[in-house]
Amino acid sequence: MTKKQRAEIIIEILKEIYPDALCSLDYENPFELLIATRLSAQCTDARVNLVTPELFSRYKTLDDYAEADVEDIERIIHSCGFYHGKARDIIAIARKIRDEFGGRVPDTIEELTSLQGVGRKTANLIIGDIYKKPAVVTDTHVIRITNRIGLADTKDPVKVEETLRKILPPEESNNFCHRMVLFGRDICSARNPKCENCPIKEVCKKIM
Repeated sequence: MTKKQRAEIIIEILKEIYPDALCSLDYENPFELLIATRLSAQCTDARVNLVTPELFSRYKTLDDYAEADVEDIERIIHSCGFYHGKARDIIAIARKIRDEFGGRVPDTIEELTSLQGVGRKTANLIIGDIYKKPAVVTDTHVIRITNRIGLADTKDPVKVEETLRKILPPEESNNFCHRMVLFGRDICSARNPKCENCPIKEVCKKIM
């Protein structure tokens, strides 16, 4: 069985378990998702969702963010960790989107990764969730699980992305990544995965 065939089986199984393949971050517009994703670096989505209500209610427009007092943003996002760099990035991102992209969150990987602090993981999330283009979000869950089950054989995020783009149907790739996150939290955890009750164990390299 090829990796592509195994991937197709896994996609269908995970669809049944997680029919609603939704992003775990709370947001109401593209810019808020961009900021929430930046905050989620080395921080849990649950923690970010506790922090963003105050941030999003206090700062509503690009100008609000672009002209913000960095210390005020640091205060709000402090519990997300690495708050100095994240606060600076948020302001810089807002300024560049306002001044160079006409106030619209970009819709290409190249433009998104030109924003301060935005990497391919964040860019792919925006591309997939906001603009509904094929995207592969290689977060820690996706990297860990695809290596464990044998769909990937590298821990390099860019190489994992390239590998998955070759074996996943483009229209399924974004939702596949969301489902991998949910699957990783529920069953295929980093420590003590529940292999005996795993719904994809028949096509998992670890068990096969």
